[in-house]
Amino acid sequence: MNLALLYLLLTKAMVSSFSGPTSLPVVRHDLVEVYAVLTDQQLEVAVAAGRVTPGPFGLYLVSLGYFVDGVPGACVGLLALITPAFFIIPMLQYLGKRVNHPRVRSAIRTITLAAAGLLLSTSVPMARASLTGVAPVAIAVATSGFLILTRLPTYWVVIGGAAAGILGNILS
Repeated sequence: MNLALLYLLLTKAMVSSFSGPTSLPVVRHDLVEVYAVLTDQQLEVAVAAGRVTPGPFGLYLVSLGYFVDGVPGACVGLLALITPAFFIIPMLQYLGKRVNHPRVRSAIRTITLAAAGLLLSTSVPMARASLTGVAPVAIAVATSGFLILTRLPTYWVVIGGAAAGILGNILS
């Protein structure tokens, strides 16, 4: 894949992300479905790598870039990650004065609901690709319950899932 195209696609994903994983549907559509340069499993690994490292959630774009084109792709992912930061300050100055306007608040709520729907529509195909047996389903249910019922950091889920996976391989 052309690095300029990769940069544009990853930047589009970052711009469409509102402080969380809402860029996943965009990334999955572009890189898995349209251009087929990644698999769902590679996307899952990149997201997991981005979640266990400190920093913004969008850090997974660096891993995605690496999967697509090695170190040059990772550099492109990093550039795509930081590009929106250069535009956010002028935008916040403009929007900050208007944030309490009812139409702006309504637009923010609408964007939040649309992002939740997009995230759900992406999660289902990724879950189908990775939940292929009883053990992965049990791990997914346990980790979901852990995240819903506790306030502990996400890295405990990753550690617990890794331990369960290793234990499952040893026992089988």
